[in-house]
Amino acid sequence: MTGSPNHKQDEAHLRHSVVHFKSYLHGGTSSLLSTIPTLVVFPVYKTVFRQQINNTPVHQAVGQLFKEGPVKLYRGVAPPLLMRTLNGTMLFGLQDTLLCQLSLSSQNVIPTSALPALAGFGAGVVEAVVFTPFERVQNVLQNGQNDRHLPTLKSVLVRLRAQGPTLGYYRAFLPITARNSLGSSLYFGLKEPVCAAVAGQGLSPVAASFVSGTLTSMAISLALYPLSVLVANMQAQVGREVKGVMACWRMLWKSRQQSVALLYRGGSLVILRSCITWGITTAIYDRQEKRSG
Repeated sequence: MTGSPNHKQDEAHLRHSVVHFKSYLHGGTSSLLSTIPTLVVFPVYKTVFRQQINNTPVHQAVGQLFKEGPVKLYRGVAPPLLMRTLNGTMLFGLQDTLLCQLSLSSQNVIPTSALPALAGFGAGVVEAVVFTPFERVQNVLQNGQNDRHLPTLKSVLVRLRAQGPTLGYYRAFLPITARNSLGSSLYFGLKEPVCAAVAGQGLSPVAASFVSGTLTSMAISLALYPLSVLVANMQAQVGREVKGVMACWRMLWKSRQQSVALLYRGGSLVILRSCITWGITTAIYDRQEKRSG
């Protein structure tokens, strides 16, 4: 017996809701599993952060961490672990939701091949709004110069709250939004074409997804690394003279002696870590999506 139109619409709506929920679930699961490398290589990440802030060679950055001792080595690890899991949940789920809405509302207006990138751009903007405070807290905690007057997570939270949104939790919001939206757009726009090209070389689906995530992440990290350096320098300090984005960029460029090589100092380690993390995340997510049908 044929159901009523309203009944069919309800079933379709329920089916789409289940699909979207799976995207959020799979994104969170894949990101949670990929936090294991993040935890293992966090000392490397912290070394790179010191290079970004202090413009020091790797051996000096390692020496600073060694001098501070093992207790402070993992200071600031909680925000990136929490952020990584929540980030994957939101990024994959929201991109899938936006992609579905765009597919329905932009027929014959926007090329179908451009929709994943456009949905990724929107997801990246929302990601920046939600996770900028996490990154701000993380960067303050990782800066050794803050250890004395901001010794605990609670003291950091209280101080940032007292600064107000613009100077506190949402410091460097504009460059973070630019980095996240462009990065997400490139990731979702390139992921499937690269995966298809790699799979054509005879690799298994899991291996193709891993290579796709790795290559895509490498390109994104390489292109957007200067924005990450700018964000780290803008967010690491609390209570000092506050400058705008362009003024901070000019100071950063001057401190790097107007050298691209010095601007990318520590970039190789960040790109390597990003490639591994996003390769694993992409492989796990695609595997879960295919298994769930």
